[in-house]
Amino acid sequence: MNNNKEYIYKFVNINKDLLSIGNCKFSSRLMLGTGKYRTLDEAQNSILSSKCEIVTFAVRRAQNAKSNQQANLLSMLDWKKLWLLPNTAGCQTVEEAIRIAFLGREITRELGQVNNNFIKLEVIPDPTYLLPDPIATLKAAEYLCHKGFTVLPYINADPILAKQMEEVGCAAVMPLGSPIGTGQGIKTLSNIKIIIENLNVPVIIDAGIGTSSDAAQAMELGASAILVNTCIARAKSSVAMAQSIQLAVQAGRLAYLAGRTEETLQARSSSPEVGISKLYTKQSYSIDL
Repeated sequence: MNNNKEYIYKFVNINKDLLSIGNCKFSSRLMLGTGKYRTLDEAQNSILSSKCEIVTFAVRRAQNAKSNQQANLLSMLDWKKLWLLPNTAGCQTVEEAIRIAFLGREITRELGQVNNNFIKLEVIPDPTYLLPDPIATLKAAEYLCHKGFTVLPYINADPILAKQMEEVGCAAVMPLGSPIGTGQGIKTLSNIKIIIENLNVPVIIDAGIGTSSDAAQAMELGASAILVNTCIARAKSSVAMAQSIQLAVQAGRLAYLAGRTEETLQARSSSPEVGISKLYTKQSYSIDL
């Protein structure tokens, strides 16, 4: 090493790279859903394997806790280590979503999270493709923000709508990568890039993640976090996939912070070009072909 030169290395401590949503901070940038698992044990072990800190849960299913597997999972998790993100899945109107949001806040209180005002807002009248209603979601988001909720709206990857969500007070936005449960990966790449560039609140990619490479790609774009359910719950080994996604999120985040090399059309040599000719012209070589 040339002692006349100063070498500066910038290390990123991934454990101190915190995700801020509202007034809360989290060390993990992976959020997990709780539906579609084959067994309760598989769901619990997948959540542990993922090392996530935020778990989302459909409030509607909690209303039938005695007979519903997903609702029973609530009693199996350690809510001193996990943060509940109630969601309004299944709601088709503004009024319905608002009512379910208030029920969700009551559930967080019952679990001892008295300061938890988080709500994942979903208003989905489309039964085939499960695409969110932009107008209804915006109306519900504005109302809930005024009522003290920390609102995370699930939206289409629409940069204008995302900015409007921020302007009415949403703590984050959750644009879809592709339709819910399809595992198609990120099909809304260009729009998500614009959303990330234009917003000052966290952008969390929700829906469509199919495997770890999709998760890494989302984080490399500069997304603040991702929310995953189907690709883990329906994997042949949910626990292994949960760990895979967790590692991909960390790798993608580090790659984003590191900053990738610029892309060029022409090839560029990795070996030094200066001084090579001088080195080999000091003596002659005879080569027989």
